[in-house]
Amino acid sequence: MPHSIHDEAHLSNRNQWLRAAVLGANDGLISTASLLVGVAAASTSSQTLLLTGLAALTAGALSMAAGEYISVSSQADTEKADLDKERHELTHNSERELIELTKIYEARGLNHALAHQVAVALTEHDALEAHARDEIGLTDLSQAKPIQASMASGLSFMAGAILPIVGILLLPSATLVWSLSALTIVGLALLGIISAQLGGAPILPATARVVTWGVLAMAATSLIGKAFGVAAL
Repeated sequence: MPHSIHDEAHLSNRNQWLRAAVLGANDGLISTASLLVGVAAASTSSQTLLLTGLAALTAGALSMAAGEYISVSSQADTEKADLDKERHELTHNSERELIELTKIYEARGLNHALAHQVAVALTEHDALEAHARDEIGLTDLSQAKPIQASMASGLSFMAGAILPIVGILLLPSATLVWSLSALTIVGLALLGIISAQLGGAPILPATARVVTWGVLAMAATSLIGKAFGVAAL
């Protein structure tokens, strides 16, 4: 059975989907919980809170998925335009492109003779791939994947948003604002730990970053809810 050149798994391989997933889950949890805390602070009924949460989950997930798809598709269009330009240059100015590739390898520390030898070898193997990787900076790992990013973002938003919605059903209504806030903080902490482990980052800074911004968002919406709230009918 053939083996890949690199047997070790690199954490950066997860960058494309991990960024969208963490952003989606974080946004889903914070935005939905903040909205519900703000509405709960206005003494709204549990039924209204539940409908508000479900509406926030649906609209947010679709918005995140669509926004991520559009954004990453724009990136993919730019990458395609760059590749088309390189393909044209390789067809009409192959010698100049070879010199350009040689200079790139010289800038990385190779002497001229070796840099030229490497440039020739890689050009003969796959000229477009060599220029895409070493001139433009495009690789299979960094290449934009709109559908993957869209799905990761939308599904993770739903996963994050479902926690405060479940909290509405299970937590006591008398202390809902504080209970929901506490549940959300626990969820944010778990999200920070999971994202740090998946990305190979230090756990404490990643967790503190997520929790801090989540608490600030909930505090702001809670104050707004109390300021403009009305008694439930």
